[in-house]
Amino acid sequence: MLAAEESQDKERPLREAVRDTLRTRIFEGHYVPGTRLVERDLAAEFNVSRLPIREALRMLRQEGLISDRGARGVEVSTLSRKDVEDLFDVRQSLEVLACRLAAARATAEDLGGLKDLLDEADRCLAKGAIMEAHRANSEFHDAITRIADNGFLKSALEPLQGRMHWLFRHVSDLPELIEEHRALYAAVASGDPDRAAIQSASHIGKYRDQFPEDFSRTEPTLHRKNL
Repeated sequence: MLAAEESQDKERPLREAVRDTLRTRIFEGHYVPGTRLVERDLAAEFNVSRLPIREALRMLRQEGLISDRGARGVEVSTLSRKDVEDLFDVRQSLEVLACRLAAARATAEDLGGLKDLLDEADRCLAKGAIMEAHRANSEFHDAITRIADNGFLKSALEPLQGRMHWLFRHVSDLPELIEEHRALYAAVASGDPDRAAIQSASHIGKYRDQFPEDFSRTEPTLHRKNL
């Protein structure tokens, strides 16, 4: 699989291809919280040296998706209920600001890119490509951060994005989520920072209470209507 990815983009660093594959496995529940990731075994599986594996694991550690566990090595991170609450507290502060700035700074090209991501999520959902729809939804939020064009905000959000994207792989009502994103898009496109901030806060608050008490034991479930 990795070789095929590399053949499509020979300029792409090997460490990024490894990271993306491992991240997808975490997001899709192939690696549940607590799963050990052994550098030597991964190098053998991907048929690469241990250096790109080590670099990929370093990047995933920066995203908070894996953690060091002393003698146990590296394992997929767990999230307690308090971790989830803390993440949402920080996310609400930072993403509301991102949406406020995006509303003030978005160009026509920026807005076109956001709409394309919404349409892509709809297309993926229509053909049953659930994980691809999730990916488009995640990229929608990342795009808003880019449009906000604030380096300090971006550097504060980037370490959280992996965990937030992972959390939202547990949202099963994708049509509703896409509609929420369309409402957020309309608020950003209005050019009204206050409207965008209010819509962002509403969007985040709607989902913060939907995660189970013992989140650390759950896996992404793609076919339930409610959590």
